[in-house]
Amino acid sequence: MKPYHFMLAAGLLLSPGCALAGEDVTMVPPPAVDQTASAKSESIVLAGGCFWGVQGVYQHLKGVTSAVSGYAGGKKETASYQIVSGGDTGHAESVEVTFDPKVVSLGKVLQVYFSVAHDPTQLNRQGPDSGTQYRSAIFTTSPDQEKIAKAYVSQLDKAKAYPKPIVTKISALEKFYPAEAYHQDYATLHPSQPYIAYNDLPKIANLGKYFPGDYREKPVLVGEAKPSN
Repeated sequence: MKPYHFMLAAGLLLSPGCALAGEDVTMVPPPAVDQTASAKSESIVLAGGCFWGVQGVYQHLKGVTSAVSGYAGGKKETASYQIVSGGDTGHAESVEVTFDPKVVSLGKVLQVYFSVAHDPTQLNRQGPDSGTQYRSAIFTTSPDQEKIAKAYVSQLDKAKAYPKPIVTKISALEKFYPAEAYHQDYATLHPSQPYIAYNDLPKIANLGKYFPGDYREKPVLVGEAKPSN
């Protein structure tokens, strides 16, 4: 269970309206090295804390055709929320982002990741959530992706884009395991849930604010369910 669920029960949360104003953003420059669009579709797996918010951000990014919450870094037999939550499976809560390189480049996908999707300087935590399952990690699906991602991290560190070093780990994806159905489209389906209102809706709002030309109002969803109020 997320820490903020306990806080909700104790009546300790600010109202969603107050919380939206507190999200920090570090707007970083695009990567100096990017891909040339060649394939019709490409996927990369990104971990940056709770997958609800990361998925929500990429579902609103133009050119993304699918954003699926799941697990990466561990074994098939431990790829379930209850087990991963223990923090010792090797898995990270992740999002498989599939995109059209002719609409949105890998560089843009990574720029969004480092600017608004999460804080890459937090080690084994993100916001209120702590543990290796919330680590910052990029799981690449090609040598070209790995080369570009590593060069980008080096570029940002050399430019001192953040007050602290980037801790994002980059490795080749072995296998991605989609999360349980109730985790999919969570930010869209539960906008009034305090954890989402405080931690995730600001990220989506910041995508629209800092990347207005790349933002789309209607998210691409895994399912067809309608938001709850």
